[in-house]
Amino acid sequence: MKFRYKKFGNVLRPVIPIKVSSSSNTDGFGYEVRVDSGADLCIFHAEIGEALGINVKKGKPQEVFGIGGKASIYYLHKVNIVVGGWPYEIEAGFMPSVAGNVMQYGVVGQRGFFDLFTIKFDLSKSEIELKELK
Repeated sequence: MKFRYKKFGNVLRPVIPIKVSSSSNTDGFGYEVRVDSGADLCIFHAEIGEALGINVKKGKPQEVFGIGGKASIYYLHKVNIVVGGWPYEIEAGFMPSVAGNVMQYGVVGQRGFFDLFTIKFDLSKSEIELKELK
C-alpha cells in the first residue's frame, strides 16, 4: 500500500492515516502518524489514550530522550491500529508532556510498526510504500 507524504509548511513528511482503538473504545478514530525509522517504538500524545478510555498513567512508565537530550516520560499500553485496512495489536507509549512543540501527529517506530512492514521511503515521488511482512 502506498501513501503520499504530507506537507507541513514547506516540509514534506511521511505522515500517514491510521485508525487507533482500544479495548475500552473498540470503535476508535482516525489519527495521523509519522513513520519514523529513528523511533524505537510508537508514541502517541496522552490525549489520544484518554480519548480511547485508557487511564494513561496506569501504564508502565518509561523514559525517552529527544534530539535535544531532554527526557520525557511515556506510559505503555496495548492498543489496536488499522493501517490500510489491516488490523494490528501493538504496544504504544502515551506521552503526557511533549518536549518542544505540541505534537501534531503520533510517531510509529521500530517496535509496533517497522516489525510489521517492509517500508520504502521515496522522497523524489513524495510517497511511502508499506508491504506487510508475512
